[in-house]
Amino acid sequence: MAPRPPELSGTPAERLAALERGLAAAAARGGHPPPTLVAVAKGVPPDAVQPFLAAGHQVFGENRVQEAQAKWTALRSEWPDVELHFVGQLQANKAAAAVALFDAIHSLDRPSLVAALARACAKAGRQPLLFAQVNIGDEPQKGGVAIAALPALLAEARSAGLEVAGLMCVPPVDREPAPFFALLRELAQRHGLERLSMGMSSDWDIAAALGATHVRIGSALFGARVQPINLDSDKML
Repeated sequence: MAPRPPELSGTPAERLAALERGLAAAAARGGHPPPTLVAVAKGVPPDAVQPFLAAGHQVFGENRVQEAQAKWTALRSEWPDVELHFVGQLQANKAAAAVALFDAIHSLDRPSLVAALARACAKAGRQPLLFAQVNIGDEPQKGGVAIAALPALLAEARSAGLEVAGLMCVPPVDREPAPFFALLRELAQRHGLERLSMGMSSDWDIAAALGATHVRIGSALFGARVQPINLDSDKML
């Protein structure tokens, strides 16, 4: 297994700065530009998010539509330039709410969601940045389209009027992530997709070195999360 990236410490501003430096250095080693840092604030209360906003960070991720609505409606009134990314598995019946709230959705993975998002985007007159989630390790417990089914999903999205900008993956936790990140990059190149959402708190440096354009980092920035209470889990249907 590859060594874990260094632990971050200090104030929110110091943790952000250290992470941005680390991402830039890792990306440079691989000959890539620095990726966008998506600070995943799932289960993090608003008062713990505000110091990161005050430090100048504007790109955040959530994995539950209802939690994000409750949290960011108020925060966005003070920080209107925030960019929100949905990084969890999305129910088709929450597609309209997700399109209205989020600037990017990282988990397009099945035909029913293609149809729901196409309807929601047409009605709203806007489309978030879309990533197709690939089940890169062929793990039955994880979401994501199978590698063999990816071409058909992308074709279906195009036929429905959706523009897929890139691919996303979550490698198996007990395996070296580099080969899976390299495979995702190869799949993106094969399909003419420029964006790669890959890398989390345990492997962001590897992902950046291998060409990630977006990394999704939560616990390394925020620490242990507070689990939300009385919220729909937004699991896939």
